[in-house]
Amino acid sequence: MPLRHDPADEHPEPEEAKTTGALVETMRGIAETTFADYGTPVRSVHAKSHGLLRGEMTVPDGLPGTLAQGLFARPGTYPVVLRFSTNPGDLLDDSVSVPRGLAVKVVGVEGERLPGAEGQATQDFVLVNSPAFAAATAKQFLGNARLLARTTDRAPGAKKLLSALLRGTEAAIEAVGGKSALLTQLGGHPNTHILGETFYSQTPFLYGPYTAKFSVAPVSPRLRALAGKPIEVAGRPDALREEVARHFEAEEGCWELRVQLRTDRETMPIEDPSVPWPEEACPYQPVARITVPPQPAWDAARSRAVDLGMAFSPWHGLAAHRPLGAINRARRPAYEMSAGFRAAHGGCPMLEPRNAGDVPI
Repeated sequence: MPLRHDPADEHPEPEEAKTTGALVETMRGIAETTFADYGTPVRSVHAKSHGLLRGEMTVPDGLPGTLAQGLFARPGTYPVVLRFSTNPGDLLDDSVSVPRGLAVKVVGVEGERLPGAEGQATQDFVLVNSPAFAAATAKQFLGNARLLARTTDRAPGAKKLLSALLRGTEAAIEAVGGKSALLTQLGGHPNTHILGETFYSQTPFLYGPYTAKFSVAPVSPRLRALAGKPIEVAGRPDALREEVARHFEAEEGCWELRVQLRTDRETMPIEDPSVPWPEEACPYQPVARITVPPQPAWDAARSRAVDLGMAFSPWHGLAAHRPLGAINRARRPAYEMSAGFRAAHGGCPMLEPRNAGDVPI
């Protein structure tokens, strides 16, 4: 049975407020560097988008009581916006192969809101293609962000060479059953198709009275066939974007949104998201289905509407899905700063759609 949430499972880190303030300033430094270079603002992390898509998410009838919580308490169909991206805060050639992200904005969601999300009607899910976060604490998260800041927009040619070296090193580690989060962060991620990836929230959230992590996994046969499929990136700086566009020229895509309910306090910590919760003990269970019809997957108009005009944050949503842990607490002001910077420097106010007619794509 899932454990009911206990507030005692959350506890602030030493000097957490100082760490959070330093994280915000580090992210602002990345945004200022890239704005000076590009002349247009981009996100401090996950700057480059590879697919900007509109679809629907359906919550089925008949979910069991433990799963029928918050957004998933009642059956319904909602408009969604999906943004596929890669991790760095600068716009890199796709031969620099780094972790991938997926942000999902569900529109038309009513209910008690999180602090700062009052008056909105969205629920965001911000995910990456690994079940474990690359830092155990907010202070380590700050250290990783500072590393990204020091390498932002420096020596793109050297980054390509380093990425090729790191991919070989990571492949050797994985061949003997290991995996290095640091190597993949720095450019050692394999050059595979982004639409075949399974994405994870990594950090925990309230799930009504319980605690859960989220995942989005491909379920349509054409998407599942792309899992682990190598793509050619030589001479193709936007290879991932081209591959996503090629798929959605004529094919739809279907994913399941899944939840993993917390069942053990020892093996499923709240404050250390670098520890993946064991799926053998508690597998992810589907609570909704996302369907995206054929459409143009990326163009300049979509990029302006979504890359420039939309913010995705785990703090956009229902109180029933409050983000938990120090990493999530630190992300809130950092994400608010990034969105505010784009709004102030891009001449495009942030849009939080309330219904299908407000969705800009």
